[in-house]
Amino acid sequence: MQILSQACGDYATNCYIIKSDKGDFIIDPGFNAFDFVQKNVQDPKAILNTHGHFDHVWDNAKLKDFYQIPIYIRKEDEFMLEDPFHMGHTPSKADILIEDENELEISGMKFKFHFFPGHTPGCCMIELVGENLMFSGDFLFKQSIGRWDFPYSDGKAMKQSLQKVLTYTKDYELLCGHGDKTSLKQEQANIPAWINYIG
Repeated sequence: MQILSQACGDYATNCYIIKSDKGDFIIDPGFNAFDFVQKNVQDPKAILNTHGHFDHVWDNAKLKDFYQIPIYIRKEDEFMLEDPFHMGHTPSKADILIEDENELEISGMKFKFHFFPGHTPGCCMIELVGENLMFSGDFLFKQSIGRWDFPYSDGKAMKQSLQKVLTYTKDYELLCGHGDKTSLKQEQANIPAWINYIG
């Protein structure tokens, strides 16, 4: 298995491609991610969105139409695919709305959408089951967390999500929505300070 990444657009949003013998899986295709994906996939199976912000879903529609593959997103963020911020991306339609935290098999690969609302109503970290790896989207970054002051964000929910992730005892490598990778254990050390900061 191989994981490729490209920082896309003005916000340097990380788009990831999981390449495996079961096919290729695309995580958060942002602005101009289409070119990066087209150059690097041979057998695309699905698009997985950590959340619905425009910089993470910008090329959803283009990739879905071109490859005829499904989009997966947490149900609470489905409305964001319709461009409620009027940022100009082509609206896309989810094929699978995630409603729980059960393991999900897609073309022989197992994923789990860990639900951490706050940054958006449906914000998730997506685990690649069996690999001690999560795509953390905009929930956790290296030495930082996602903002909770945007429209549809919720500081109270973010605080509860941070308290929830502190209960995780297993470590994971975190591939973040922006910036460098980190680990869950590293970020858990910073989370109490963030909880206090949110108030």
